[in-house]
Amino acid sequence: MLYELFAWLETTYEFPGASAMEFISTRTGLAAVTSLVISLIIGRRIIKWLSKMQLGEVIRDDVGLDHHASKKGTPSMGGVIILLATLIPTLLFVKMDSIYGWLIFFVMLALGIVGFIDDYIKVVKKDKSGLAGRFKVAGQVTVGLVLGSVLYFHSDFELFNTLSTVPFAKDLNIDYAFFGEQWGWVIYLPVSVFIITAVSNATNLTDGLDGLASGVSAICGFVFAIFAYVSGRVDFSGFLDIMYLPGAGELTIFCASLIGACMGFLWYNTNPASVFMGDTGSLAIGGAFGALALMLHKELLLPFICGVFFFETLSVIIQTTYFKYTKRKYGEGRRVFLMTPIHHHFEKKGWSEQKIVVRFWIITILLALISLLTLKIR
Repeated sequence: MLYELFAWLETTYEFPGASAMEFISTRTGLAAVTSLVISLIIGRRIIKWLSKMQLGEVIRDDVGLDHHASKKGTPSMGGVIILLATLIPTLLFVKMDSIYGWLIFFVMLALGIVGFIDDYIKVVKKDKSGLAGRFKVAGQVTVGLVLGSVLYFHSDFELFNTLSTVPFAKDLNIDYAFFGEQWGWVIYLPVSVFIITAVSNATNLTDGLDGLASGVSAICGFVFAIFAYVSGRVDFSGFLDIMYLPGAGELTIFCASLIGACMGFLWYNTNPASVFMGDTGSLAIGGAFGALALMLHKELLLPFICGVFFFETLSVIIQTTYFKYTKRKYGEGRRVFLMTPIHHHFEKKGWSEQKIVVRFWIITILLALISLLTLKIR
């Protein structure tokens, strides 16, 4: 929006400095600052309103962690802060004709709405079960189908719509159209649905400790910003010998907005948290990361970029599978972890909440560096 405004000011009135808005780097910096300021300013007001309306967290009685009882009543649905602080700068600084910008805006907003409905049922209606699982999955599947269909069938993506980069391998891509070009969508659409559903649910599972999901998300957003920037520049992509994606650089602005929003939210979400993001934030953030991976053709890098989300989900799968197997074989279910998701396992072992969160941040930074190394080590 502001790009078009300043372009008009430059051509019509030769407005001083207006040409700076042509650069993605300028708009990225402005978006990051704007999102941080928005989240800090509106965050306090939204938290006060949530407290006034008594829209606090509902703590389940069967979680097995007594110290979590102190979190009861902490304002939830704080993901609204992240949504506003991310989407407003995105609208302001991304080019209005950018299909990448509109796609990522749609994914985050749509899944934010799904999460908001779930939070509303839990917090306002006082129903701990929240939105029925089939409706939540239906929303995720719909978003995945819409995103996948546009990425596959739209003419802007036809040159590389079925390709996915293989990490640490030079000039090697997976082609979803291995049954033939006309049948590529048969593979690509289910992959899109799976990634959107899996990553959004994984982020939701990770949102269980103060500052954990928001801090990890900020780091993941930084990695995606780097990939979006270099993929959208013909010179950088040529130098690094990676897939050139015309227009993908606009996603850098979205990533910067998300980073600023998460950092601003972390101001209120750090232990002891004054607000929780709830499903409103976690589903939206996770869906955005899944969409970024698809649009940048980095699906196979998701276990590295979003490694903490991946291992949180894997711990639940391992626990559930092993419990069912041992119950069927021995008549009594056994566990691999003391409790899942895995951050609760470490709580059970006596680690403080702050120690777990900071160590998971460190792991995320390490995985982020490994992800960025794939640009050169191949």
